[in-house]
Amino acid sequence: MASLGELERAVMDLLWAGQEAATANTLRDRLAQTSAGQDGTAGHEGKELAVTTVLTVLSRLEKKGLVERERGTRPHRYQAVSSREDHTAELMHEVLGSAPDREAVLARFIGSVSEGEAETLRKLLGHL
Repeated sequence: MASLGELERAVMDLLWAGQEAATANTLRDRLAQTSAGQDGTAGHEGKELAVTTVLTVLSRLEKKGLVERERGTRPHRYQAVSSREDHTAELMHEVLGSAPDREAVLARFIGSVSEGEAETLRKLLGHL
């Protein structure tokens, strides 16, 4: 699975947070709202995004299999294919699968989690 650029991640965050599919215009407006306020500027990193930029990002995300476009609607509406949790779990599984020593990676990961996270892992493993 390809990694996400900053703008791709911002668009995915909006789609994951939303309850329904969104148009490129809606996403552009939400990006402007979320990035405005800290320094008084509008747009992603202080720039006003063009809707064509958002459409390009959505097209790339669609090619990566992360979003789907509703067919037959104008303007097109986009939604995330899976939840943020499913996506994150898939990334973790991919990284683990690419490691030559999976046991060592798991040991390092488990050694780096908080006590609360370790307890959650114990509970989840107990359900297997």
